[in-house]
Amino acid sequence: MRTLLILIFSVFVFSSNAQFKWPKGSKAAVVFTYDDGLDCHLDVAVPQLNKYGLRGTFFCTGNSPSLYNRTDEWRAITKQGHELGNHTLFHPCDGTGQDWVKPEYDLRTYTPEQIVAELKTANTLLKAIDGKTERTFGYTCSNYVAGGVDFTDLVKNIFMAARCDGPIPETMDGYEIWKTPSYMSADPDIKDLISLVEKAKNMGTIVVFMFHSVGGGYLNTAADVHEQLLQYVSDNRDDLYSDSFINVMKYIKENR
Repeated sequence: MRTLLILIFSVFVFSSNAQFKWPKGSKAAVVFTYDDGLDCHLDVAVPQLNKYGLRGTFFCTGNSPSLYNRTDEWRAITKQGHELGNHTLFHPCDGTGQDWVKPEYDLRTYTPEQIVAELKTANTLLKAIDGKTERTFGYTCSNYVAGGVDFTDLVKNIFMAARCDGPIPETMDGYEIWKTPSYMSADPDIKDLISLVEKAKNMGTIVVFMFHSVGGGYLNTAADVHEQLLQYVSDNRDDLYSDSFINVMKYIKENR
């Protein structure tokens, strides 16, 4: 009896500490996301992603000039497996210490009802482009408070998942798909990006990259650095599961 109890206890401890079961025996997940709907996403990021057979999620603002001027191209990339995510209409952010935030787009003066209306309208716009009714959201500036109220619970009623910022999770237990942590890339060294992938792999969890400009612009990631990261993930496909943000979040939700 004592031996049986020890065996049961050992199985329980092993199971509770077991690595999250990623598809096909992968050791971790890697997700590539891109903010603001920029021309460089179509010109640089998408061709590089396609070259390595990888998929990205593009969180587009409704007032993006690129989204307006190149609508057909944005529609075309969704047919290639890439995702268009909601990034609001006007990119409102908390203006504290950020002079570039216009007063009318300062989340401190928004109401929760106002941000919800903006998100729903942005969803209508994106549906007109890709025809999809299920969507994810990228918090602008990773802010989730409007008029002093945390609107995360309202986001849960509109989106399948939502991306925020934050460190790589040490465990998938309690992973919050409506505030998924991500790493914001800004003038990174390729070694630093690869080290993040390796950290997620060692812990059996996930790394979500948040890119803005690729190949020149604000919060930039050099085109060659971006491609080297994609190649690294592609070369390690046996260990790394990579897909669009929405597909990875669905997998997590269904396989907790």
